[in-house]
Amino acid sequence: MEKHEGFMKALKCRECGREYPLAATHVCEFDFGPLEVAYDYDRIKKSLTRALIQSRPQTMWRYRELLPIAHEPTVGTQVGFTPLVKADRLAKRLGIRELWIKNDTVNYPTLSFKDRVVSVALSRARELGFKIVACASTGNLANSVAANAAAAGLKAYVFIPSDLEQSKIVNSQVYGAQVIGIKGHYDEVNRLCAEIAGKFGWAFVNVNMRPYYAEGSKSMGFEIIEQLGWHVPQHTVVCMASGSLLTKIYKSYQEMMKLGLAPETKFHVHGAQATGCSPITTAQKAGLDFFKPVKPNTIAKSLAIGTPADGFYALRAMKETASNSDDVTDDEIREGIKLLAECEGIFAETAGGVTVGVAKKLIASGRIPANASAVLCITGNGLKTLDAVVGHVGRLREIRPNLREFETLLHTETEATPTH
Repeated sequence: MEKHEGFMKALKCRECGREYPLAATHVCEFDFGPLEVAYDYDRIKKSLTRALIQSRPQTMWRYRELLPIAHEPTVGTQVGFTPLVKADRLAKRLGIRELWIKNDTVNYPTLSFKDRVVSVALSRARELGFKIVACASTGNLANSVAANAAAAGLKAYVFIPSDLEQSKIVNSQVYGAQVIGIKGHYDEVNRLCAEIAGKFGWAFVNVNMRPYYAEGSKSMGFEIIEQLGWHVPQHTVVCMASGSLLTKIYKSYQEMMKLGLAPETKFHVHGAQATGCSPITTAQKAGLDFFKPVKPNTIAKSLAIGTPADGFYALRAMKETASNSDDVTDDEIREGIKLLAECEGIFAETAGGVTVGVAKKLIASGRIPANASAVLCITGNGLKTLDAVVGHVGRLREIRPNLREFETLLHTETEATPTH
């Protein structure tokens, strides 16, 4: 009897096209190219319609034919379908006609887009019979693996750089996961995890499970298209760590057009990095199709990957869509966080400050035209990176419980505030 594998056909090398069985493997044996899930698009086109999608619960799984699991999802069944917010006040501040915020700061359960990729990876890990799951992480992934594994009754090991934000460490430990801090940067953590995956045979979501895991990011793109009335946005700005999210949003837009769910249109996917860790942006600005690894030094720790696994493919996606990339300093990141919070009431982590800051630069320089429409992908919640903004968002004004003291405070405040 043929083994049922949903709408997946095989794992396929992104370089030479060789096909492999749908197992827990991520590298081609011939040229060491990364493996990616290949789908039976003809079958999907026959069954997946806008009406069918809209009849399903409002989660990322309403697009399950385009996600790499064989059966119904068993982990993270409530994940996704986060708000797409029309950001008129921020649009005015940034000088663009129309702006939307894809708000994954409220994603379930751990307030970042990583819940999308983890629910896919763990659902697939269960299908493949794994009992222990693990990851290498700069923070958000660790939180999500720990939480979703706990809910699924799986044992979890998460490996992180030991200098991560305290809030992200606690956010992983609270779920009972084994949290291991590595004295080194993310690339060193990742290398160790590849060795552990090889020796212990666990399901490492971003090592041997990476072909499945990475596909979960497409759900963000599918949702954006549906929430825009089944249209692909003209411009999308995406922060880059490994570069995977940008490549998968690019793929999601292509898939929706290929299946006739969205009309064919030209689109741009722009990349955003922190100046202290910008290997992809540096290459893109120089017109190169390869990047030079860097040693990260930025408050945007969730983006601090000096050797980005998908950097080459992110560069290619930007080139194919005639898109741009830029980077922002730590001060510009904080300014971006405050701008989004003050204009739209959305508190993003440092990665969101990167996205807003870079969007501001791209609009100011005309690389995103002022008369265009753009979507900013905001990937994680500001409560996770409080350390980065403490002392930079104004000071606490203290008074005794006394009306006169308040009036004095109000008076000095009014005098200090210039009238427009």
